[in-house]
Amino acid sequence: MLKTRRAFLAESAAALALGPAAWAAQPKRPRVAALTTIYHKYSHSQHIIDRFLDGYGWEGRHHRPRMDVVSLYVEQVGENDLSQERARRHPGMKIYPTIAEALTQGGSNLAVDGVLLIGEHGKYPVNEKGQTLYPRYEYFQQVVDVYRRCGRSAPVFNDKHLSWKWDYAKKMRDTALDLGFGLMAGSSLPVTWRQPAVDLPFGAEVEEVVGIWSGWLDGGDFHVLEAMQSIIERRRGGETGVRSVEAFRGERFWKAMNAGSWEAGGWDPRLIEAALSRSNQLKSARPTYSHAFPNTEELRRLAPDSYAYRFEYKDGLKASIVQFRGDVVGDCNVAARLKGGRVFSLLFYLPYYSMRNFFSPQVHHIESLFLTGKSPYPVDRTLLTTGMTEAGIDSLHQGQRRLETPHLAVRYKPTRHSTFWRT
Repeated sequence: MLKTRRAFLAESAAALALGPAAWAAQPKRPRVAALTTIYHKYSHSQHIIDRFLDGYGWEGRHHRPRMDVVSLYVEQVGENDLSQERARRHPGMKIYPTIAEALTQGGSNLAVDGVLLIGEHGKYPVNEKGQTLYPRYEYFQQVVDVYRRCGRSAPVFNDKHLSWKWDYAKKMRDTALDLGFGLMAGSSLPVTWRQPAVDLPFGAEVEEVVGIWSGWLDGGDFHVLEAMQSIIERRRGGETGVRSVEAFRGERFWKAMNAGSWEAGGWDPRLIEAALSRSNQLKSARPTYSHAFPNTEELRRLAPDSYAYRFEYKDGLKASIVQFRGDVVGDCNVAARLKGGRVFSLLFYLPYYSMRNFFSPQVHHIESLFLTGKSPYPVDRTLLTTGMTEAGIDSLHQGQRRLETPHLAVRYKPTRHSTFWRT
């Protein structure tokens, strides 16, 4: 079975390189199982699974994935559920009561060639630190149990961070390596459109970086960290991991905003200015203005509950994410100071919020995972940002203490080619 699987992946990879005509000639369409916590309009499940079922706009045409979602597991079904309607609309997809049955299609052997694991949204406990305990790890373990029992595996896409807990995330990544199946994870932000449509020059020397948004604890933190990491991982030497983290909130945050530099206890104000200046959704603090660049006092009035995390990387890079919690900025922007003083900055553009088209490039990359068996970008990026998210939350929870993070010594090499949506 494993030899047949490898041969199938090799054929699929060749077809992916040759294009749609070669895909159509493939003797077998990959079969996909979708495992999700909940399935309603505007949920991540709807954005991702619907694109596999009905296609999406891509490079000026309507693209339909060359694979089939054949099984679906939904843990929580509410009044706004879409899973039953989607199953009626797509009779080739059957809903199963357990994860194991979705993977085996009710039989005894693994019956799919790829797994969508979407553990986002739904009603789940929130711990004392403010983390929502989505069951991604628990789903993953059930998937792996089937793999081990059947003696065969398939690539897995895990939506957003690997888990709310570092030990779980590390085990997920290590298990995929041990069993030899492709694992892809992460946010849609690194692969969405950018303004301008550029990437950090490969091998650039970066001294300090700032990422901003108006996100939320945990899930929102992860989005900014993934976006920022997709830029700075391209720096000279590749990724080295993170040495420490320190959180800022309340008066301590506003003192850091006025500090004037990292060395003085804050961050480079030129990077905050550059990131805010890239925004398409910067709010004005002045009633008669449609736009006016805010000073610190205005930022405080508009976003009094803002907070930040500062990270020191093992190679000396200084990095901060700032969450302006309030009515300041509605998009995610990153600015980096390169050696010599040049500032590099860009906006991660999330177009037309009702359509959520920023999921399209992510789904396109998931298709590549299922066709080739390999993630198009390193899963270790998401392993690191998963740990950074938890570490920042831990620092906040422990009174904004500086925490050493030896477990985040995650080293990896990024892809040299850019993977964001250009067309």
